[in-house]
Order: sequence, then C-alpha cells, then structure tokens
Amino acid sequence: MADVALPARASAPITTEAAPTRWILTAFTIGFLALFLLAPLIVVAVEAFSRGWEEYLASLVEPDALHSILLTLFVAVIVVPINAAFGLIAAWCIAKFDFGGKNLLITLIYLPFSVSPVVAGLVFVLLFGAQGVFGEWLAAHDVQIVFAVPGIVLATLFVTFPFVAREVIPLMQSQGTAEEEAALTLGASGFTAFRTVTLPSIKWALLAGVLLTNARSMGEFGAVSVVSGHIRGVTNTIPLQVEILYNEYAIAAAFALASLLALLALVTLGLKTLLEKRQGVGPHVG
Repeated sequence: MADVALPARASAPITTEAAPTRWILTAFTIGFLALFLLAPLIVVAVEAFSRGWEEYLASLVEPDALHSILLTLFVAVIVVPINAAFGLIAAWCIAKFDFGGKNLLITLIYLPFSVSPVVAGLVFVLLFGAQGVFGEWLAAHDVQIVFAVPGIVLATLFVTFPFVAREVIPLMQSQGTAEEEAALTLGASGFTAFRTVTLPSIKWALLAGVLLTNARSMGEFGAVSVVSGHIRGVTNTIPLQVEILYNEYAIAAAFALASLLALLALVTLGLKTLLEKRQGVGPHVG
C-alpha cells in the first residue's frame, strides 16, 4: 500500500495578542531593564572613570582598597571549593538514593534563599561572639571568629552553599541512575562510575554553579557586614570598602571598586550563558 502524504500541519501561533499589545509589553520590558539594570551599570562606569584612568588605577592600588580586593579573593578561594564539594555530595545523595528526610534536606539546602543575610550574620555573632554561646570557650583558647577572617568565611559559606546544589540536583534527577548502574554491573567501582559517567554529564551545570558561588561570595554584603566589624585594612571586603569610601564622599574611589564587582557580574552572566548553551538548556530559573 502506497504511503499517503499527510498535509503539513500549520504551526500554532506563539501568541494571540494583537500587535500593539505585543509592542507595548516588549517596550515595557526593555524600558524596565534599561532603567533598573543598564542605567546603574552605566552610572558605575561613568563615575569610576570620572577622574581619568590614573585616578581609577590609583583607587584600586590604595592600601586599604588593595587589601579588600585580596581579602575578597582569599575568601572566595576557600568558599568556592568547599561549596562545590558540598553541592556535588548533596546532589549525589538526593538524586541517586532514597532515604527518609530527603525533602527536609532539600528544604535545608535552599534555606539561605529565604533567610536574610543580615539575620544569618547575626546568628554567627550570637554563636561565636564574645557574649555568644561559644564565646567564652573561644576566648579561653584564644580563637577569634567574629570580627575576623574566619567569621567572614563562615558567613559567606552560609549564603553561597545552595548555588552548586541548585544547578546540579535537577540535572542529576533527570538523568536517573541507569548509566551508573550499568557501569557498576560491568565491574566499575562507585568512584570510577562517578568519575567516568556522572561527572562528565554534569560538568557544565557544575561549572555554572561554581561561577554563581564565586560571584555571590565576592559580592556578599549583609552577612559579612555583621560579622566583620568593619575594621579597615583587616576585615573589609570589596563591598564593605565601597560603603566606607562612599560614606566618606570618596565617590570616584568607591565607584572604582564597585566597577570590579559590576565587571564580575557581567563576566559571570556571560560565562553562565555559554555554559548553558554547551549543556543544551535554556537559562535556569529558580
């Protein structure tokens, strides 16, 4: 029996709104982004270079500013690997195993998204401050956490630990366990299956999570502001140094440092978009 060619089905229109409605909605979206996203970035760039390149570079190498940059990088170097490891382990447990309390674990992982960073910083002060729960023991052993670098690291760890897990967990859940089970059946160890099967399939999501973690750790203000003590040249990260300079009316210097954070945000956004294209998915929302 000869094959009968069926008529091609016309594709349904994406939207049924009239053209003026589409134009108004598009114009509103573009205008909103221009006002609340592009305009602030332009202001930062203009103010940062308002006194020329020499003043801009001088603002970045000023001792307190340079220390804030180095401290921010130091904190990121500690926080990002720890949270990357945590995100991988948490994603592996949630996606590959069934156990009681899984939903509670997922809720706890996402907890920093619903808790104010200022509240998180205050909790660390109540735990490790001089009058805190562990304050007396820490003082007796000459250990300082709050108003020192360890407190900044702890606060940054708390506000950034969901990012890798958020990127990796949905991907692992969608992939299932069939490939790992096949590798184990063929004699591979658990670690070998993870290294040769699981990790290559999630590498782009993992890198996207690492980028977001790094950007948030460098730009965190609320929690770090509470636990740092604002000690110039000692516990000020870039966001805290920007606040101090702005309050002292050193506007150009403040915007020079702020431009570094703005550049980091743009680079992170661009790299994350490229990673999502490599992974073959659209932008992650959540």
